[in-house]
Amino acid sequence: MKLVYVCCSLLIAIWQEVEASGSGPSGVVDRAPGASSCSQVRLRPAGKCEDEEECPYQITMPPLTIQLPKQFRLLEKTVKELQSLKETVNRLKSSCLECSLKQVDLNLQKDSGDPPTEGEQSRGQTSMRVIHNGNDSDNDIVQNMQVKMNRMSSSLKNARAQINSLQGRLEELNLLNLQNVENIVDRKVENITGMVNKISSTCTSCPGQQLQLQHLTNIPPRDCSDISMLGQRINKVYQVTPDPRNGSFAVYCDMESFGGGWTVIQHRINGSVSFNRTWADYKKGFGNLNSEFWLGNDKIHLLTKAKDMILRIELEDSEGTRGYAKYDQFYVSNEFLHYRLSVSGYSGTAGNALQFSKHFNHDQKFFTTPDKDNDRYPSGNCGAYYGSGWWFDACMSANLNGKYYKTKYKGKRDGIFWGTWPNATSEYYPTSFRQAYKNVKMMIRPKNYAP
Repeated sequence: MKLVYVCCSLLIAIWQEVEASGSGPSGVVDRAPGASSCSQVRLRPAGKCEDEEECPYQITMPPLTIQLPKQFRLLEKTVKELQSLKETVNRLKSSCLECSLKQVDLNLQKDSGDPPTEGEQSRGQTSMRVIHNGNDSDNDIVQNMQVKMNRMSSSLKNARAQINSLQGRLEELNLLNLQNVENIVDRKVENITGMVNKISSTCTSCPGQQLQLQHLTNIPPRDCSDISMLGQRINKVYQVTPDPRNGSFAVYCDMESFGGGWTVIQHRINGSVSFNRTWADYKKGFGNLNSEFWLGNDKIHLLTKAKDMILRIELEDSEGTRGYAKYDQFYVSNEFLHYRLSVSGYSGTAGNALQFSKHFNHDQKFFTTPDKDNDRYPSGNCGAYYGSGWWFDACMSANLNGKYYKTKYKGKRDGIFWGTWPNATSEYYPTSFRQAYKNVKMMIRPKNYAP
C-alpha cells in the first residue's frame, strides 16, 4: 500500500508540473535552460486516444519509461469531486447543527410559555437568512429532517403516555380484578357442611334423625372443623377434601387446643426438617405431618378458598416464653398469583409482626423461595439470603420458616423470627444474640366454627 501511495503521489506531482508548464503537441516537457538531457520528463500518448479521459499515457524519465493506466486522467477529476463533496457535507453539518440549536431554543420557550426576546428573534431571523442564502437543496434536506424529528418526538411522547396508561391498568387487573374474581367465585361456593349442621341442630326431634346423621357422615370433610363436628376429638392425621375436583389429602388436626377443629399448616419443634426448599417443594408440601412439616401452598389455597378462615400462630422461645397471634382473616391465592397472602384482624400477645409497619408489611405479598424471587427487595432475593420460603416484603418483620436454632445465635438473622416478640428491638445490632424459638405452630379454622 505504501508503494502505491508513493507512486500516486509521484504521478500527481508530475501531472501538476505538466499542467503548469504546458505541453506541446509532442508532449515533451523541458526543464529550465541549461538542464541536462537526462533531466527531461516526457509525457506522451502511448496509442490512439478514443476518449481524452481514458487515453493511455506513458512517462519517460530516462532511463525509465512508465506505462500509465487508461484511467490516469480521471485521478485529478476524482480528487476534485471528493473535495467538493467534503465541502458540501461540512455545510450540511453546520446547517443541521444551527437548525437543531434553534429548534431546541424554540421548544424550551414553548414549554415555559415565555415569548422570545427581540435579540432572540433577530438572531433567529439572521440564521434563517443565512440558511436561505445557502444552497436550496441543503435547506430542503434540513427542513425535511426537522419535520421528521418533530414527528418522532411527538410519537415518542404519545407512546410513553400510552405505556404508562397500560401499565396502570395491568397493575389494577393484577391486584384488584383477579382478587375480585376470586372473591365472587368464593361467594358462589355454598358452605354445605355448615348448612347441614344447622339443619341437624334444629331438627333434633325430627323423625329419621338417625338417617340424617348417617347421611352427614357420608359427606367428605373439607377441613378439621368438619371432622370435629362429627365427634372426633383426637389429635392425629385425617383425610380432608376441600374441593372434590382436586381430591383428598392428609392433614394434621389439633382437636384439643382452644376448642379444637384446627387444621395445622406448619409446625416446627426440633429442627429435623430443613425449610431451605425450592418453589416446587413449598408448592406440594414437605416434612412429616406427625413432626415438622409445611402442608403445601396448593393445599393451603384450597383450604382457605373453601371457607373463610382465621389464622392462629403459637410461639414459644428457647427460654420458655409463650405468645400467640390471631388473625380474623387469612387467605392464600393460587399459584398464578404467586400464592399472595391476605391477612388482617390481629389480636393476641405476640404482637402484629405480619403487619409491622408501612415498609415491613407481609399482607398482600407474594410467596418467595430461594429459587423464585417474588419479593419487593430490588437488589436480591430475600428467600435466598435468609434460606427459606415466605411472604417476604423487602425483606421481613416475620419469618416462621427460617433456620431452626436450639439456642440464641449471632450473625445473620436467618433463624425463625417474629419482629414484635419481647426484647426483639435489642437484636437489631449484628453483635447481639438472636432469639431462638423451640416451638412454632400455624393453624387455621373456619371463622363461623362453634366448638
